Amino acid sequence: MGPDSCPIQTAVVLDGDGSRIAEARHLAGDFLTRVQAEHGLPVSARARDITQLVVSELVTNARKYAPGPVLLELRVTDGTVEVGVWDSEPVLPVARSADPSRVGQHGLEIVKAVAQYVDMEQQPIGKRITARLALTDDPGAGVPGRVRR
Repeated sequence: MGPDSCPIQTAVVLDGDGSRIAEARHLAGDFLTRVQAEHGLPVSARARDITQLVVSELVTNARKYAPGPVLLELRVTDGTVEVGVWDSEPVLPVARSADPSRVGQHGLEIVKAVAQYVDMEQQPIGKRITARLALTDDPGAGVPGRVRR
């Protein structure tokens, strides 16, 4: 079992106002910096930026559409980072069709475009959305938007 076979993770509950979205982005960037420094795993600048983008989009949607706190979980295993966001709204989001004249409401479209895998599931209370992203820019790491088997 290699060093990246064991999960490395962190979680935080975000409540309060929209300033927590910036906090979530910083948490994700700091987490990946620690993963690289403390565990010696490669993390590309692009992977860090995309992870922060996905965190921002998912947390923004949760804060906008669900009452109460949001749980952000970050987990690194097997060369990927999983971004998990739980909120109290049980209705699963639906990506809308492309409309260049629409202002906003592109978050899920963006996440699906940059992630290797996106899963949405209803929970006993609320829902959880998980996006999986490659830690490096290695073309063999997977194609965005496809489920790896």
